[in-house]
Amino acid sequence: MAAAHTIGIIAGNGVYPETFIAAARVKSPGTRLVVVAFEGETQPELAEKADAILWVRVGQLSKLIKFFRKEGAKEAVMMGQISPKNLFDLRPDLRILMMLARVKERNAETLFGAIGEELAKDGITLLPATTFLEDHLPGPGPVCGPVFKKRQLTDADFGFRIAKQTSALDIGQTVLVRHGTVLAVEAFEGTNACILRGGELGRGKEVMLVKVSKPNQDMRFDVPVVGPQTIETCVKAGVGGIAIEAGKTLILEKEKVAQLCAQHGIGIHAV
Repeated sequence: MAAAHTIGIIAGNGVYPETFIAAARVKSPGTRLVVVAFEGETQPELAEKADAILWVRVGQLSKLIKFFRKEGAKEAVMMGQISPKNLFDLRPDLRILMMLARVKERNAETLFGAIGEELAKDGITLLPATTFLEDHLPGPGPVCGPVFKKRQLTDADFGFRIAKQTSALDIGQTVLVRHGTVLAVEAFEGTNACILRGGELGRGKEVMLVKVSKPNQDMRFDVPVVGPQTIETCVKAGVGGIAIEAGKTLILEKEKVAQLCAQHGIGIHAV
């Protein structure tokens, strides 16, 4: 009897890993899904949805790889974020220390890319973070909520150009703009903190959140994501519209996002 096809999931926080598991169960029935979860980050209920799970601290790369090899996972996906506070409180094992010594610039692309190389050394291929989730990548045009007005479309185009430049510099993939003015640029603090900071300056529903992929985005990791928490943060900050990059931004929990957008009058438009 042939061994079941097994995919390893490196699961950060949020609903992203859960969304992947649900899609994989539908699109690839019979595939075993084994999860490496991070203490203080990954949702505990993920344990009930996985075929096997290992809880580790952030920085325990050797344990992660040994678990995938033991479970027969020759492919893996990386999804969900790690909070900046936990990245600063990193307790690295020897394998991570050796990897970090080789990485001169420490940003999402170089660090995740280096982890991908370490997995490859043990015969584990890192798959695109959009695997099984193609129907969560909206095409161009209105996505949900109120359709953008002319002023909003102008701000969306302006913010798109700015965000493409900041992301190319590895600063961040999100900006907040209002009437042709940049209010906030995402850096290491993450999208939600950026939204709240920019919202304080904008004071009103005409603030626009713009989220893009990097030029030459590596779709294996750090793919732009919008989910219910993004919408809830926009409500707190008084953001009235969200522009995303068509075909390269994942909408997680689409029904809930659409419901929240309709309820709070926030439009999402794919550029």
